[in-house]
Amino acid sequence: MIIVTGASGAFGRAAAERLMELVPANQLILTSRTPAKLGDLAARGAKVRFADFDRPETLDEAFAGGTKMLLISTARVGSRVGQHKNAIDRAVAAGVRHIVYTSIIGAAEAANPALVKRDHRATEELIEASGAAWTFLRDSQYAEAIAGAVTPGALANGRLPDNAHDGQIAFVSRDDCVACAAGVLSQDGHENQTYDITGPELLTFPKAMAIASEITGKPIDVIPVDDEQMFAHFDSLGIPRVASDDVPDGPIPWSSDDMVTFGQSIREGFFNKLTDHVERITGRKPKPLREVMLAYRDTWPV
Repeated sequence: MIIVTGASGAFGRAAAERLMELVPANQLILTSRTPAKLGDLAARGAKVRFADFDRPETLDEAFAGGTKMLLISTARVGSRVGQHKNAIDRAVAAGVRHIVYTSIIGAAEAANPALVKRDHRATEELIEASGAAWTFLRDSQYAEAIAGAVTPGALANGRLPDNAHDGQIAFVSRDDCVACAAGVLSQDGHENQTYDITGPELLTFPKAMAIASEITGKPIDVIPVDDEQMFAHFDSLGIPRVASDDVPDGPIPWSSDDMVTFGQSIREGFFNKLTDHVERITGRKPKPLREVMLAYRDTWPV
């Protein structure tokens, strides 16, 4: 049986629905802190269970009967390794023999400055030491993040500060990442393999914004800045420099030190990777950024 963690989240929900096209629904265990959100999938035959990585005592029952697990990285950059360790330890104790993990490109490169890679590599090492077989899906940056979060503000302001400069990255659709995860979980032969999951073309941020400008007819001035200027930009938006659990509305899962070091990592070439892994795993070519942008076009500022 296949466990999908975080199955009520965007990635987890999409992975669960994709898996239901590939395996019988009664072979799926979908875990979530909010299982009520998965009632429709339970009605289709999936086993829906409560699980909270911060409460490891909930995981034994949640993972019981599973043999493969999709461990979707949680949102708390800088403080999620403990959550992941709880999930890995309890999954292996419950009989899980293969863990598929959503990681990031460059996770194993010691010189990679991206803050986010520390969590991912630490989690990979925990999985490697767990005794279970593993598959690491090292995803590039989501094209949907560019189309749905970066581009609207850039169009509205007519400008985008950028500390990645001429660094190249193959933005990948989350749909393609989901399809790869479902493929690995439903196919044989992916044990102890690492896949860099990328889109079909390497682009700089100026080239990405040029695509948006071409689609809309609106100019976007991409302004090269250094890392301190990038911090100052995020400061002006009220984004904290360090993620925190100690806030009234709950954990802040992102921070400017995460985003600034991500741009630095792109600038220094750690995301300059282009592979055919999406097509090899799914049998289809990955979506280009333009296609994803067109799907978001109606949500952009007019």
